[in-house]
Amino acid sequence: MVPAKPEREVPLWYQYYFQVERGRAGLTANRQAIARILWQQWSPNWHFDDATFERTAAAFDNPDYVDVVIHSYRHRFGRADGDPQYAELQRRLAALPAIPVPTITLDGAADGVAPATDGTASAAKFTGRRTHHVVPRAGHNLPQEEPEAFVAAVMELIKVQGE
Repeated sequence: MVPAKPEREVPLWYQYYFQVERGRAGLTANRQAIARILWQQWSPNWHFDDATFERTAAAFDNPDYVDVVIHSYRHRFGRADGDPQYAELQRRLAALPAIPVPTITLDGAADGVAPATDGTASAAKFTGRRTHHVVPRAGHNLPQEEPEAFVAAVMELIKVQGE
């Protein structure tokens, strides 16, 4: 893996943390605190209330939560095997097949993990009609932060499908 520029690596700290056993132990001991920090980092303009956070935080108490999270991040770094039943599907997806259906891609202008783009980097992967929007103030959790913009994109796609 080729490292990115340092300013791009810093927001991914949690991904590196979860690669080591200290990260597993930290997530086990601090599930909600880590999630809250990540939500704030990923979506700095989203001023969610405690009730909103708590509705999601209930899932952090699932007995397999830590194992699933750790496995997910280790798998994307090639440090954990995937489920063998999905090996063929994973192989086909790894070939990055073109997407032929009409598509709308969205970026949040304030995403604390992945900076917003103009969509051209992935445009070649879409052979059907494709539109890209950058949603002002939205962060990493765009559907929950800016539901009206998300619904507008869905409705735009439905309209395109009807043409």
